[in-house]
Amino acid sequence: MDRYEEEEDGEEDPKDTKYKPAEASMVHPHKLQNLIYSNMSTSIPTALTNPNRPVSSLHSILYLAKDLLQHPDSQSERWKLQYWRLYLLSMVLGIGGSFQYGIQVSAIASPAVHVQSFVNYTWILRYGAPVQESTNQLIWSFIVAVLSLGAWIGAIHSGSLPVKHGRKKALLINNVVAMVAAVLMIFSRMAKSFEMILLGRFLYGYNIGLGLSVHLMYLGESSPKKLRGFMTLTGSIFIGFGKIMGQIIGIKEMMGTDEMWPYLLAVSGIPAILQFVTLLFFPEAPRYLYIDKGDTEGCKKALQWLWQEDDLKLELEDMQKERENAQGEKAKTVKDVLTSRCVRWQLLTLAIPCAGVQFCGINALYFYAFDIFKESGVPESQMHYLAIGLGATELIAISLCSFLIDRAGRKRLMGYGYLLMGVTMSVLTVMLSIKDLNPSIPYVNIGLIFCVICIYGLGPSGVSMSLPADLFLQAWRPSAYVISGTINWLGMFCVGMFFSYIVRSFYDLFCPRDQRKDNDGDYGGLQQTELQE
Repeated sequence: MDRYEEEEDGEEDPKDTKYKPAEASMVHPHKLQNLIYSNMSTSIPTALTNPNRPVSSLHSILYLAKDLLQHPDSQSERWKLQYWRLYLLSMVLGIGGSFQYGIQVSAIASPAVHVQSFVNYTWILRYGAPVQESTNQLIWSFIVAVLSLGAWIGAIHSGSLPVKHGRKKALLINNVVAMVAAVLMIFSRMAKSFEMILLGRFLYGYNIGLGLSVHLMYLGESSPKKLRGFMTLTGSIFIGFGKIMGQIIGIKEMMGTDEMWPYLLAVSGIPAILQFVTLLFFPEAPRYLYIDKGDTEGCKKALQWLWQEDDLKLELEDMQKERENAQGEKAKTVKDVLTSRCVRWQLLTLAIPCAGVQFCGINALYFYAFDIFKESGVPESQMHYLAIGLGATELIAISLCSFLIDRAGRKRLMGYGYLLMGVTMSVLTVMLSIKDLNPSIPYVNIGLIFCVICIYGLGPSGVSMSLPADLFLQAWRPSAYVISGTINWLGMFCVGMFFSYIVRSFYDLFCPRDQRKDNDGDYGGLQQTELQE
């Protein structure tokens, strides 16, 4: 069973180049932490990002990866059949996890006009006069942005709730939260209360923040090392899939009407029910059972059921080593991560990309996209179909990223991704300023928008989700997820809350008053649509 007993070609001592779990010495956690970080850009991140595996040297890790790469054909067919239950688990976790994030950030765009009209109607019933435009805009902006605040609270609880109740029970509880939010959305119009929409969006945010972290945690602790990198990236794929579904069901032919908008806002209750029912048939995360609960038999049964494999000696030995290490080191707090020098570079490497995903300009691009489509002669009735095309482009790009990430490496995909995004968006800025010189330029701008979305999916969007697990050891990882979630969701809140006001300020500053009369309420031709990220 142990294929790693062969000797490496070269002059190294065979004892140093063999992979023997029972005999290998443990690297000091802090040294291993830096070892993982320094090799993030290599083509073998799957081997390097398993920090608790017993190793005798960096050479043995490289030898393990080399052996895995040299024997892909003999294992590929067996993997397709052997791990079908694990693939099914990834679908169940995705539909109630990251899929909810994607559908919430896209489905809210379609009913914007209807919700604002409902707020005005409710205001007239209460106070006998229409709501002021600025007040209505403020309420709508808060409806949009409160999702991020709820997600932030959920991300904070993702460090404690899954540890106390387990990954599976945490997700079951999380699904109940989404069901309650869906009920609030359905009855908000009947109760004539836009506050129910605010509360429902907040609960949806909590569901997303907790579910996204536990989704990745559960899946990573249930997957073998050879599939862990790919399985983690399925989270990004389901986000893209959720965005497309939200855009599809939001068109006027389906649920984007004045009669159906409460049901459109409540649609996330369906994935929550599906995950709640189907997850009951799956076991708890094996590594959680063994390392946190000490349930060896339960862990073994879970692995046998998920992996269709009886010989689990190496995996159980690996878990035992990790458990012994964890007993000697307490779980780190957020304060420990922020103040400890040994993880300072890892913290910076986590914080900058997480902030970059929100502030890289992708939100602004989605905001301007409809205006660019309109200037290109696209009928307004066809705008939503182009939006679906944008979502499909991002989904395809993220899917390609899942196959490239282990070959090209995280650092290369993210670095070149941001570089190409910057260059493309700079060209787009220039082309927008000269769009009237040639009738074909608006079509070039449409192509540039699709290019930016594709680059974003291939690099920053797909890579950033795996960074906490890649950069931090087991004791530091829960707090790392809290920090990354805080940066991500607060950044999203700031963009969703203040970006439209920034655009309006520039409009008032640079647009002459005589031009404002024709574009009043349209911000110089920009439709007030919801941000897609």
